[in-house]
Amino acid sequence: MVLLSSRSTWISLFLTIIIFPCWSQVRTVSFRDTNIAYEGRIAYKDEAAELMWSGTSATVWFKGTTLSAVLKDVDTANYYNAIIDDTTIVKINPDTTRRSYVLASGLSEGKHKVQLFKRTEWDKGKTLFFGFELEEGATVLPPQPKPKRKIEFYGNSITCGYGVEDTRGKDSRDGYFENNYITYAALTARHFNAQYSCIGKSGIGVMVSWFPLIMPEMYDRLDPTDSLSKWDFSQYTPDIVVIDLFQNDSWIINLPENAQFRARFGTKAPDEKFIVAAYKDFVSAIRKKYPRAQIICSLGNMDATREGSPWPGYVQKAITEIRDKKIRTCFFPYKNTAGHPREAEQKAMADSLIAFIEQHLKW
Repeated sequence: MVLLSSRSTWISLFLTIIIFPCWSQVRTVSFRDTNIAYEGRIAYKDEAAELMWSGTSATVWFKGTTLSAVLKDVDTANYYNAIIDDTTIVKINPDTTRRSYVLASGLSEGKHKVQLFKRTEWDKGKTLFFGFELEEGATVLPPQPKPKRKIEFYGNSITCGYGVEDTRGKDSRDGYFENNYITYAALTARHFNAQYSCIGKSGIGVMVSWFPLIMPEMYDRLDPTDSLSKWDFSQYTPDIVVIDLFQNDSWIINLPENAQFRARFGTKAPDEKFIVAAYKDFVSAIRKKYPRAQIICSLGNMDATREGSPWPGYVQKAITEIRDKKIRTCFFPYKNTAGHPREAEQKAMADSLIAFIEQHLKW
């Protein structure tokens, strides 16, 4: 399924997208082609690249008027943005049949850039990316140099973009309403023209999650569904790491009948000492992976940062005890609205984080 984003005003593009062009020949650009620029943790298998994490992307520069991607989803819940020349956005919903999806058509003659960007998170399943297709006579161009700056985020539903486009007054888990591209994380990365990596999952916590996996068990995986699939941290060394966790912990530790509470804690909720130690351990694990990175420990903007919440204090105490001058805290103000942050609230978080980075960090 191909859907035109409301952000696009190209009516002619819409008409060409819904009617697949008949090309006499197409040129296939394999997923292994060095002219494709990838971002994020991606598993490269014999046949295709596996796109799993929110915000992973594949970008190609070309000279031509039409570009397609060959995709196969293991489910039908994933959505992608095809970002054309950094302006026009087309929404793609691949199905379980391997086939070609038109990302851009009817473009002007000349050079163009198209980025295929994963809106949804890994619980929607994997997407197999086999490569791009160009029309006859088109030319693949060498990739632009990658940005020198690198940033990485570890987070939950806020960072992933859960429900960010649900304007119906609901808080839907449907991938249709999720869009990592307009989260504070992706906005911040683009503001600084930085490479972007997002390690997140809705519902995840540091000590306990809404499912049997916590961030300290997931953060070092290539394939988030496989405990034996380990990420090679030398492949991507960020200048800045942002950790935005504890929102889910703040709920579940007050639910002694919850199955994950019982699995993690038994019958007794963790006290402040336990909470602070758990956070210290996770931040210290990140520090071991990235000895030189600036680390920002953030929290919010949901009710973990409401007035009177102890959770910012737990984070601050943990960081104080670590005694690392390159680790700072940045708490997002409580939004005081129902559900997950929508687009304007994500933008406000991005503005806050950008201002913090500009004021306190040099990179």
